Amino acid sequence: MRIVLSNIGTFGDINPLIAIALELKRRGHAPVMAIPAVYRPKIEPLGIEFHPIRPDIDPSNTILVEMIYDVKKGTERGLREFLYPVLRQTYDDLLAAATQPVRADLLLLGELNYAGPIVAEATGIPWASYVLAPFSFFSAFDPPVLPPFPGLAHFDKLPGMGHVMRSVAHFVTREWPEPVYELRRQLRLPHGPNPIFDAKHSPHLVLALFSRALGIEHKDWPDNTRITGFCFYDSDAGNASLPPHLEDFLNAGDPPICFTLGSAAVLAAGNFYEVSAQAAIRLGTRAVLLIGADPRNRPQQQLPDSICVAEYAPFTALFPRVAAVAHQGGVGTTAQCLRAGCPMLIMPYSHDQPDNARRMSRLGVSRTVQRSLYTLPRVAQTLNTLLEEPAYAAHAKAAASVVASEDGVRSACDALEQLHTRAK
Repeated sequence: MRIVLSNIGTFGDINPLIAIALELKRRGHAPVMAIPAVYRPKIEPLGIEFHPIRPDIDPSNTILVEMIYDVKKGTERGLREFLYPVLRQTYDDLLAAATQPVRADLLLLGELNYAGPIVAEATGIPWASYVLAPFSFFSAFDPPVLPPFPGLAHFDKLPGMGHVMRSVAHFVTREWPEPVYELRRQLRLPHGPNPIFDAKHSPHLVLALFSRALGIEHKDWPDNTRITGFCFYDSDAGNASLPPHLEDFLNAGDPPICFTLGSAAVLAAGNFYEVSAQAAIRLGTRAVLLIGADPRNRPQQQLPDSICVAEYAPFTALFPRVAAVAHQGGVGTTAQCLRAGCPMLIMPYSHDQPDNARRMSRLGVSRTVQRSLYTLPRVAQTLNTLLEEPAYAAHAKAAASVVASEDGVRSACDALEQLHTRAK
């Protein structure tokens, strides 16, 4: 089958698609990656067909990242100022990828591609959708942490509170989808369901690309949802090895603490790495700082030999060799920590990250420190607790066994093949 896989987002959004595309290719199918042009150098060396879609992403645009991660207005501004202004171009680009040079047999679409379901409807091509975290389902029976209103999470066990939170979210976002409805009018399509909460889920197959360690089904999830397990991929155009100096550092002593902000929050790091380095020094522990390409993230102080700085390292190779990980709570980083059995300190930004942090706390594998409270005394104390109390490591090991029992890529590809067979 020829299947177009498409989304718009960070590496955390795209890497699971790459994992699925590689397995589909191994099975003899023809995957086509329709994602922003910035990812072309990461995809084409893998021998996978690539079609760019707009908007493109500037990986050095720190202003954009800071805007999107603003707790109060970030999601709204990301839609209104980044995705929606080029919604018609996204539609045109994805339509071309889905129909030229030949028509696709299937589409797999992520929730940030708001043009995707419209392309599927306009062409009649069967489609599946995918989400990466339980937050995306917005269940009234397992209500998420709402970044602009985190206090509501303290009352989520009250009868009916989940429905109240859903109503609040629908009210706050009531005007956001208008550009999607306008595009549908231009294409002479019916109004359709709410793009933010409902239309993003395929009626044929919804792939929940996360582990049951993160979340389980609820009765208000979309029909035809399948939890697959995580889909792991973090190579750099196929290269999955650690930087040589980092490999040498890991071999030279005890497992360090790793401090990372993933692929997007690293562009809005603030004083995270400065405080993290000071905390490691105070604790007398070895540390790895993954600072990204922004030179402002390199601590200004003179660092001891017990701290190693690298721009990037594949988590698959690194996390099994560290004692704990401090990170932003993105689902991709969280998944890798769970897989490696690492206790976590989570400093969430926005979107699904506060909800992921709460789930990890409930699991007993992490502690949360809010960004405004990420100070030297608090971080040092929290890390010391993670390292000294054996319950965190024990719970992390138990969660790792759950993740190890799942094969997200295989399950996802099996489901896609079954959908293709039903749609013939």
